Amino acid sequence: MKTDRSLRERLAAGETVFGTLVNTPAGGLIEIMGHAGLDFVVLDTEHGPLSIETCEDLLRSVSSAGMSSIIRILANEPTLAQRALDIGAGGIQVPQVQSRSDAQLAVQGAKYSPLGLRGLSPFVRAGQYGAGIVGMTERANQETMVVVHIEGHLAVKAADEILGVEGLDVIFLGPFDLSLSLGVPGQVEHPRVMEMMRSVAEKTRSAGKTLGAFAKDVQGAKKLMDLGVRYLVYGVDVGVYLDAWRERVSALKGQNG
Repeated sequence: MKTDRSLRERLAAGETVFGTLVNTPAGGLIEIMGHAGLDFVVLDTEHGPLSIETCEDLLRSVSSAGMSSIIRILANEPTLAQRALDIGAGGIQVPQVQSRSDAQLAVQGAKYSPLGLRGLSPFVRAGQYGAGIVGMTERANQETMVVVHIEGHLAVKAADEILGVEGLDVIFLGPFDLSLSLGVPGQVEHPRVMEMMRSVAEKTRSAGKTLGAFAKDVQGAKKLMDLGVRYLVYGVDVGVYLDAWRERVSALKGQNG
């Protein structure tokens, strides 16, 4: 159900929101996602091929489709956070946050003074190219989402310290990188991976923060929601597209002869 409330407000109200990772530089496909009912998209500049210029164009499609927008930046660097937010993203998703200082850096890169170190230029899309300077920094500090990845055994050990950082909206479990760090790459439902995820989930709930995670299929998504995940990223656009075509091609070829 679409709503006028922001993604951040919906999560604060206890709702579960659904999104997907986007690797494809096609605004029309993003509009289709909105028509299908997704709440948000995560434009992926960590593993995907998207440039900052392409992301800015895709954000216009996100807005027209009535969804919320997050950009997963390449690394935990304030300059990358600033560029993503200046082009109008509603928040950033920061990979490989391993410690309290990493988490603090993520917040500092996303927020203006006095909450952070983000540089100010109103002559960007986020500032309506100069027309939206009044109240710009206050709005951004209030509305910008900060999502940090816990996706390695070092981060799991530091979870309590990370959760104590002010300004984090979502603690995002990265099951694939967790599996890699445990020596079982790709086995996202391995007992050791699930044990780590349950541990972080319990701590996140106790800290009063929102839990997020990536699901590669509907069955996995159900398990994650049972674990307490309310910021759910389902699949990657290219994978969903591949699955849809595989199903249809198999059905077509089954009719042949």
